[in-house]
Formats: sequence, structure tokens, C-alpha cells
Amino acid sequence: MTTLSISDLTFSWPDGTPVLEGVGAAFGAGHIGLVGGNGAGKSTLLRLIAGELRPLRGSITVSGAIGYLRQDLGLASGLRVDAVLGIAEIRKSLHRIESGSADEGDFDRVGNAWDVEERAIALLGRLGLPYVADSPEQLDRTMETLSGGETVLLGLVAELLAEPDVLLLDEPTNNLDQHARQRLYEVVAQFSGTVLTVSHDRDLLERMDAIAELRRGELRLFGGNFGVYEQIIEAEQEAARAAVRDARSDMRKQAKELVDTRVKLDRRQRYGRKMAENKREPKIVMGLRKRAAEVSAGKLRNNHIEKLDTAKEQLQQAEESLREDREIRVDLPGTRLYPGQDVIELDEVRLSCGPVVSLRVTGPERIALTGRNGVGKTTLLRRIAEEPPKVPWRVLAQRLDIFDERRSVFDNVAAMAPHASAEQIRAQLARFLFRGAAADLTARALSGGERLRAALAMLLLADPAPRLLLLDEPTNNLDLPSLDHLTQALASFEGALIVVSHDARFLDEIGVTRRLELTPAGVTE
Repeated sequence: MTTLSISDLTFSWPDGTPVLEGVGAAFGAGHIGLVGGNGAGKSTLLRLIAGELRPLRGSITVSGAIGYLRQDLGLASGLRVDAVLGIAEIRKSLHRIESGSADEGDFDRVGNAWDVEERAIALLGRLGLPYVADSPEQLDRTMETLSGGETVLLGLVAELLAEPDVLLLDEPTNNLDQHARQRLYEVVAQFSGTVLTVSHDRDLLERMDAIAELRRGELRLFGGNFGVYEQIIEAEQEAARAAVRDARSDMRKQAKELVDTRVKLDRRQRYGRKMAENKREPKIVMGLRKRAAEVSAGKLRNNHIEKLDTAKEQLQQAEESLREDREIRVDLPGTRLYPGQDVIELDEVRLSCGPVVSLRVTGPERIALTGRNGVGKTTLLRRIAEEPPKVPWRVLAQRLDIFDERRSVFDNVAAMAPHASAEQIRAQLARFLFRGAAADLTARALSGGERLRAALAMLLLADPAPRLLLLDEPTNNLDLPSLDHLTQALASFEGALIVVSHDARFLDEIGVTRRLELTPAGVTE
């Protein structure tokens, strides 16, 4: 039974930039992973379905209520937990009823939701939020007291409390530790309606019933999980590569035959001129022979030109079927650290969130910093930066708040590299996919993936180049091709890395040499 259908959906941004063109799809109950490159329009499609944006053309039909977990929920600082959950007014009415000061409106507002506090706390507990202590007072906390992972889980609880029929999730596992991810996987798996999930979390995508790919403004649906999707794409790409090889071979053959034909025709023309000069045949016969030769030569030449044009067209079609997904090409600075070189030394430093930490880092160590959401991993990175480290360093903040929002990408990077020329900066930005006018976009106009690429550019192109990178969830918002390339780049970096990440596969692929867990008692190996 179809619960979500899209027909001829077309959308462009106000400046005319096209995003979707004639997209159509139908989804029933089940879990669908939505994939595609950064900027393909995945988050835009969710916003259209949720009604936050209006399409230029087409229609969206939803059977039932929609729940929408946004990617930028963490920006709503100052709100209380119960306000995010959408139960603040109901709680106020409940408390007035309990104190005997209620009016008729309070009973109308509560309706059948007499157990809303208990349901909210139960859901928070199922998702493993560490601050839940079976106390309604926890619902009075404000957003700035929560970690990034806690914020995501809180947003999911808010949507589930509304009991939607269609659940839209935009990068739901961003900032979640491995324990919280497992809880989220379990809770989402129990949702019986339609789930449409934008994610680069390969483990989550493996749990999907189908994969929808958004590419070049079109939506294509694949049955099966992400592994099945990858197999289908690889088989198609192998066939496309073979078609390109055949088309190039045919084009070379047709080009050679055209050259050979022109050589033969040139020889005939020289022979004809020689015969005319020697006057070995009557003039009228030579004239007829010349005209016939010209007609024949023209047909032959045109025939080979047409074959060459056809071969070129076939090659173009074959090349268009090849996937050339844009990837960031990060050239990390060649700043080597030597074994034994001092980088960081913390001796029983108390973090503001409680733990007492001792930590020494020497040489090009690669350290994975893990721990439960809210334990203080981001706080520890900040404290390391405050000491400061004994080598040039840069930190990539989880919230990507390092920009002057009013300035362009180019200007933000130039401020970090004052000795670089404009040409050098633009050449480097092109490696981060900010080519031409894209480098002149203001920071506030960037999408989530673009913000991360711009932040990486600011960090890595800074002067002096960093020998220590402090990375807080660096894979958030990266599409899968960019994630693969970032992994390769970090794997070749010769400085020290301290990486907060809950992506176990990513940590393995960058060659982590030490794994530290931050707990309320401190740091353990």
C-alpha cells in the first residue's frame, strides 16, 4: 500500500539553480535509504515532502502524518527539552490540573495525553540518553546543555511521540556514539510505517529494505540494501567502462579509415591532373571522368565522416553513463612528525564536565577518542587546544562554527592563509570542489556538506600548516565518495591525529594506532 507518492516533482532555487526535474516515485511501508552526492538535493527532497518548500511543478501525496528529523536541529539553542518534544504546553496544563488551578482549556489541551511525560521519558530511555533518571524535571533542561548526539536522539524522540505514518530522517546517526547508534537502529527498525532516510552511515544503509538514489535531478529506486545497490552499480559501471573502450576503439578505427580515404582520394586527384597534363584522353572524356570521380569521392568522404560522427556520438553516450561523482581531492600538508617528538602533554587536568585527564601524545600517533554521548569528548578537544599543543595545530569543530557567515568561502580561507596569493587559494579551493563562482558563495549559503568541505579547506590551507589535526566527527555530512577520499587523505597524513568519531570502519581505514575511551573517571586505553 502506497503511503508516499511523488509525481513530476520539479524544484529550482530562487537564483535559477535546478535541483530536481520531473522526479517521480512511490513508497509503501518499509525503510528506504536515500543516497546521492553532496548537493544532489537529498535534504531538499525531504524538505519538499515535509512541506517546508514548495515545488515549481508536480505533486506530493502522503497518506497520514509526517515526522521530520532535521539535520540542523542542534542550532535550536535556548529551547527546553519539552519544547523540542512538543509537549511543553501539555505539561503546563497537566501541572495546573494537578495543582487544582486548571481551566477548561487545560483539559482540552491535554486530551488523551495524560501519560505524555512518562512516554517521553520511556522513549528517551530506550534510546540510551544518559541524563534520563525517570525524572520529569529532566524535561526542563535546555538544548545547550546537550551534546550533539543527545540533540539528535532528542529530535527523534520528538518525532516518534507524534506517532507519524511517514518518518523522514536526515543524517540521523551524525554525532552518535556506537552505543547510541545501535539503540537508534533498533528503534527505527521497530517503526512500522514508511521511513525515508538520508544517510552516509553504511551500517544503517545495510539495514534498509531499498535504496533510492538521487542523481542529476532524477530519482532511481533499487530493491535491497546498500550492499545490493553497490553490486548493481558496479556491474553497470563495468558494462559502461567496456562500452567506452569499444566506442573509443571504433572512433579510432573510423578516424583512421577517414585518413586512409583522404590519402586515396588525393592520389586519384594527382593521377587525374597528370593525365590531363599529358592529354592522353579526349578532353570530353577526361571531363566526364573528373566529374564522376568527384561525385564518388564526395560520397566516400561523406560516408566515412558520418561513420566518424556516429562513433563520436556513441562514445559521448557511453561516457555519460560512467559515474564521475565529484570527490574532494585533499592535499594534506607534508608536515612530518618524528617518533618521540612531543605533541601534547596533559597532567591530571580536570575538564569542566568532570573527568580528570592525563594524556601524552608523541610523534605521528593516530588516536581515536571514543566515549558515550555527553561524556566530554568535544570538551577534551577544546582543552587540548587551550594548552596549547607543542606543534602547529588546527581543530575542526563539530558544529562547524568557524566561519564569518557574511564572508565568502574564498575570504574565509584567505583570512587563514594571509601569505597565499589569490591564485593559489582558488587553485586549492578547486580541490575542495569550490570552483569558479562556487568559491564566492557566502558561508551562510552553504549546505551541510559544503560547510564541511569549506571548513576542511580553512583548516588544511592555514598558515602555518598543521602538524596536529583535532577532528570532531569529521565524516558528518560527507557523501560516500568524499568519505572514501577523506579516508585516503588522512591515511597518508604524516602528522598526529586525534579523531572523535563513532564510525568504526572509518577509524580502521585511517590506521588508528591508539584507541582512548573517555569516561567520567578519565581516559583509559
